[in-house]
Amino acid sequence: MGRTLMVQGTFSSAGKSLLVTALCRIFARRGWRVAPFKAQNMSNNAAVTADGAEIGRAQALQARAAGIEPTADMNPILLKPEADSIAQVVVLGKPWRRVRAGEYYRHKRDLWPIVTAALDRLRRQYDLVIIEGAGSPAELNLKAGDIVNMPVARYARAPVLLVGDIDRGGIFAQLLGTLWLLEPEEQALVKGFIVNKFRGDPHLFTDGIRILEERGRRPVLGVIPYIPDLLLPEEDAATLTNTRYPMPGTQYPISNPQSPISIAILHLPHIANFDDFDPLRAEPDVHVRFVASPEGLGHPDAIIVPGSKATVADLLWLRRTGLARAVQEQARAGVPVVGICGGYQMLGGRIRDPHGVESSHPEVDGLGLLPVVTAFAGEKTTYRARARVRGGPSWLAPLAGMEVQGYEIHMGRTTTSSPWLEIVERNGRATRLPDGAVSEDGRVWGCYLHGLFANDAFRRAWLDSLRRDARGARQGIIRAEERLEASLDHLADVVERALDMAYIEGLLA
Repeated sequence: MGRTLMVQGTFSSAGKSLLVTALCRIFARRGWRVAPFKAQNMSNNAAVTADGAEIGRAQALQARAAGIEPTADMNPILLKPEADSIAQVVVLGKPWRRVRAGEYYRHKRDLWPIVTAALDRLRRQYDLVIIEGAGSPAELNLKAGDIVNMPVARYARAPVLLVGDIDRGGIFAQLLGTLWLLEPEEQALVKGFIVNKFRGDPHLFTDGIRILEERGRRPVLGVIPYIPDLLLPEEDAATLTNTRYPMPGTQYPISNPQSPISIAILHLPHIANFDDFDPLRAEPDVHVRFVASPEGLGHPDAIIVPGSKATVADLLWLRRTGLARAVQEQARAGVPVVGICGGYQMLGGRIRDPHGVESSHPEVDGLGLLPVVTAFAGEKTTYRARARVRGGPSWLAPLAGMEVQGYEIHMGRTTTSSPWLEIVERNGRATRLPDGAVSEDGRVWGCYLHGLFANDAFRRAWLDSLRRDARGARQGIIRAEERLEASLDHLADVVERALDMAYIEGLLA
C-alpha cells in the first residue's frame, strides 16, 4: 500500500487545497507517483473526469499538478449546495440523493465504507496519497459525523500537517487551540505546523516560531509567503466576497479597472464553475468583475450569466434584485450578453420543471433573450466534450468548423432553434448533438459547454468583437494551458522553498 500524508487546517480557506496542490507537484517532480484525496468536499465548482464522473474542482487541479488524470476515487463524496438548505450528494461521481443540511450526518454509516474503499484503491495505485481535510478537525459539535478529518487520518495512519492562516490573525490560537482540542491519539498524528499566507519579512516571525514550537511541542515546518495572482481555479465561491482576506491565488476583485474592455459577471447566489472565466481575467486588456446589483452592473462592454446549481432560484433572485430587467435593457441597447449552462437556461423563454427536479416551481419565464426552452429531467448530464462551431451571425461566421473542448454538467434539456455548436464527442465517443443558441445579430449567445473560454482561438475571437466595439487593441496572446502550468510550477517553487521538505519526506520513510 502507498504511503499517506495529510494536510488539515484550522478553518476553511486556511490554504489546505493550494498546499495539497503544491505538494502534489513537488512530489511528482521528485519522481513519486502521487495522487490527491479528499473524502468529502462541499463546492459547486466541479470538474468532470474522463469517464464522466463529477468531482470537486480542487481535486481535479491537484491531479493535474501531480501529472495524472483525475478519478472519482480522489473525491468520493461531493456536496453541491442548492436552494432551501438542500444539497445534492454526489457519490463516486454520480448523484446519490438530495438531503437537507441537518440530515446529512445520519448517512455516515453508509458513506464511510465508500470513503475508505476509495482511499484504499488509490493507495494500491500510487506511491503516495496526499489527503486534504475539510474545515477544522476541532469542530467539536460536528466530530460525531466527521468522515473527512481525523477519522481518515486514523484510518490511514497518516502523519498530519496542521496549517494556519496568519493573514487572518490569531495564528497562535489557531494552531495551538486546534491541537489542544484534539483527543490525545489525534494529537499524536500531528507532526508539524505550517504558517500560511505570511506578508513581509519572515525573519520577523522568528519569535513566533519559537513560541509555537515550545507550546505545541512540534516543529514549524515552514512559513509560506502570501502568493498573489496565482491564476489558479478557486475551490468555491467564498473568495468572490472574501476581498478583505483573500486566499493565495485569489482572483477577485480581479483585473485592472483601467482596462479598455469591461466584462460584468452576475454573482448569482448559487454560482457554479465560475473558474470558466479565469482565462478572460488573464487577458491584459480585459477587466472582469462580479456584480450583484443593478447599480454594480454599470455600463460594461459585455455581461455574462454564469452557471448555477439552482437555476430557477437564481433566476427569481435576478428578478427580485432588478438585475433581470437591467440585463434585458442592456441587451436591447446592444450590449453583448452570454449565458453558460444555467445562465444559458436563464436567457431562454421558459424553464419547465414539472417533476420538481430542481425547484418547487413547475414553470417560470426566462429572460427571453434567446429562442430556447428548457425542461429539467431527472438524469444528470456529465461529460467531457469536444464540439465544433457550426457558424452563425456576426463574429461567429468566420469560426465555422473550429473545434473547441470543455465539459458538461447539467440537469436540464434545452430545445433550441438556432444552435451554433455541435457536440461531436462525449467521453471519447463520437456523437452529433446540437448545442447553444444565438440571437440574429450575434450579440446574445449561450451554450452548455463549460471551459469554453479556455479555448484560446475562440476566446480571442469573441474578445476581438468586443475590442472593435470598445476601440481596443489586443495586447499579446495569452495561452490558457501554458498559463495554468506556469502557475502550478510557481506555486510549487514558492512552497518548496518555504517548507522543510527533508523533514516531510522523513515522515514518509
